[in-house]
Amino acid sequence: MFSKHLLTLSETVLAQARAQQLKIVTAESCTGGLVGAVLTEIAGSSDVFERGFVTYSNQAKMQMLGVSGDILNTHGAVSEATVRCMAQGALTHSAADISVAVTGVAGPGGASADKPVGLVHFATARKGATTIAEQHCFGEIGRDAVRMASVEVALNMLLRAMA
Repeated sequence: MFSKHLLTLSETVLAQARAQQLKIVTAESCTGGLVGAVLTEIAGSSDVFERGFVTYSNQAKMQMLGVSGDILNTHGAVSEATVRCMAQGALTHSAADISVAVTGVAGPGGASADKPVGLVHFATARKGATTIAEQHCFGEIGRDAVRMASVEVALNMLLRAMA
């Protein structure tokens, strides 16, 4: 299911977390759990992968991660404000030390003038550190391609947050 590149990247993320004795948590919307899936595709990942939240709906983001309704109403589910709250909420609602969060428009529908297909927001949060967020616009490359590109960005963000 996953490319050799993503599996190798996952192994690197897990090895780095293991070396630093960090537990990882994911909070995913448009990727539907693919970041957690690629991490757990690696045998032995259970020593560092703590849990994953798949929060596709706004209700799930509020209930499972504590994202406020005000943030969602003001900025929308696909926004820097929301993804930052998702990353921070994943840490709060788990026993993990580092998180990565993803929310976006994978397409082909669901887009708006200011939130086109392929727009994805990412954030990493680490206990005792500043939450880092970034945005990527992959364009209309297809749903699967947007999701897999998002998995790669999320894994690379975890690596940078552990550097």
